[in-house]
Amino acid sequence: MLGNAAVARGLYEAGCSVVSSYPGTPSTEITEEAVKFDEIYCEWAPNEKVALETAFGACLGGKRAFCGMKHVGLNVAADPLFTMSYTGVNAGLVLGVADDAGMHSSQNEQDSRHYARAAKVPMLEPSDSAEALQFAKLAFELSESFDTPVLLKMCTRVSHSQSVVETGERTAPPEKPYEKNIAKYVMMPGNAIRRHPVVEARTKKLAEWAETAEINRIEPGEDKKLGIITSSTSYQYVKEVCGDRFPILKLGMVWPLPEKKIREFAASVSLLCVVEELDGFLEGCCREMGLALTGKDVFPLEGELSQNLVAEKLGLPHETGRTLEEPIPARPPVMCAGCPHRGLFYTLAKNKCTVLGDIGCYTLGAVAPLAAMEMTLCMGASVSALHGFNKAQGEAAESRTVAVIGDSTFMHSGMTGLANIAYNQSNSTVIILDNSITGMTGHQQNPTTGYNIKGDPAGKIDLEALCRAMGFARVRVVDPYDLAACDRAVKEELAAKEPSVIISRRPCALLKYVRHKPPLSVDAEKCKGCKSCMRIGCPAISMRDGKACIDATQCVGCGVCAQLCHFDAFCGAGKEE
Repeated sequence: MLGNAAVARGLYEAGCSVVSSYPGTPSTEITEEAVKFDEIYCEWAPNEKVALETAFGACLGGKRAFCGMKHVGLNVAADPLFTMSYTGVNAGLVLGVADDAGMHSSQNEQDSRHYARAAKVPMLEPSDSAEALQFAKLAFELSESFDTPVLLKMCTRVSHSQSVVETGERTAPPEKPYEKNIAKYVMMPGNAIRRHPVVEARTKKLAEWAETAEINRIEPGEDKKLGIITSSTSYQYVKEVCGDRFPILKLGMVWPLPEKKIREFAASVSLLCVVEELDGFLEGCCREMGLALTGKDVFPLEGELSQNLVAEKLGLPHETGRTLEEPIPARPPVMCAGCPHRGLFYTLAKNKCTVLGDIGCYTLGAVAPLAAMEMTLCMGASVSALHGFNKAQGEAAESRTVAVIGDSTFMHSGMTGLANIAYNQSNSTVIILDNSITGMTGHQQNPTTGYNIKGDPAGKIDLEALCRAMGFARVRVVDPYDLAACDRAVKEELAAKEPSVIISRRPCALLKYVRHKPPLSVDAEKCKGCKSCMRIGCPAISMRDGKACIDATQCVGCGVCAQLCHFDAFCGAGKEE
């Protein structure tokens, strides 16, 4: 079973009733698998903060609840999490967070373990799918036993790998009655100051529990010259490389730590080594205990570990690898053939616009040959940054600078930035790239699509009406396949002396319900080999024998390329006016 699917199975077996999440690789499949169980109410929330607050409300109402997100999503949810640590819970509450070491699909490589320590909440870290299921169930038990939210930390390799899992039956605990308790749940200063000692006492009790917990185990080894402390996927690499050669302290709870067990383990070996991905979190905790050890002086602070890397750093035999006789050409990621964002980005590049971007598959607008995006920070930052950029540079920037943001990202955290533009009045142009889905994480619904997580009809937010209600008089919709219309819209809105919104609307080309036109073809006699069509970076177009060539298996007949050809070489579509 996939690691994320195992977590979902664990939620089911633990009697979880409510799941509210925001999609983010590598966490997304947890919720997509959980929705398959009719006993669990599942939803996509507009962002992680809302999702966690929803889950908290459900646990307050007496039902076990879960909230899933990726590591950067925890930044968004940190506000309620830190105070939730003070309030505690009613029914169990588990927060699943998946780190992305190696940045396969993320803008940074942060280590979520720091949040457990900072928020003073326990964190469990499974190392395979079987533990993912087991730990999900255990997390609810700990949550209710210790009156705390519990963090379940996944990572890309555990989330997206498969291992054998033994499933069980669902055991739904009795609903916990809600009882009014102002001193516990109303976190105004007078109450919060009394809850802080409760949190500290709880951490001590959890640390005592960790000392004898089966998930923190010592595995004996033949050679006690070296002892290894590890967790998560790093444990798998260590076991594969070392087998039973060295003693291992495998930690399933990475906060709070079992200090006595760690000290006893350290005393039983000659040299102590911590093997962990990203930050030296466990290493730092061990050093605070006064233990001498090795760790990040040998292992890297960035990227994923591997069997070969672990073996190399431990001085053990390892595979050096082989090289191919011929180098494989690089294949950088590009927007799909027929991607609705391509025409809009081509227009922005042609008009030499400064483009402040956002998080989504449209971030590929920064890649050559379009190279039309100059900043990407975090969800929603494009809109807020545009306002600040224009306030700093004035009219010189207002006539050439835009923000681009996807429909899902706009609902996530772009609305507040747009409200700031309306309220504090910068002459800014915001372009919402509405492809009718949350594209980058695998086509999840969002509040603008009109469908819920199960594909059933749901509330649909009208982007045009929303923008007008926020104070924008200039709101227009364009089809990004129509280059002339895009060009007019960009030029006119940048020239306007007031804030404006352009909605570039066309569904993602990969959606199942989207019907494509027949693929285009090229008349070799008309094609002059000028390569104008290559400027849009469509993977369906290549040059062969000096002529443009269309890959019919990729082309969706969007006609954007044909609008760039001044020789009518493309059959089946018109050209740019």
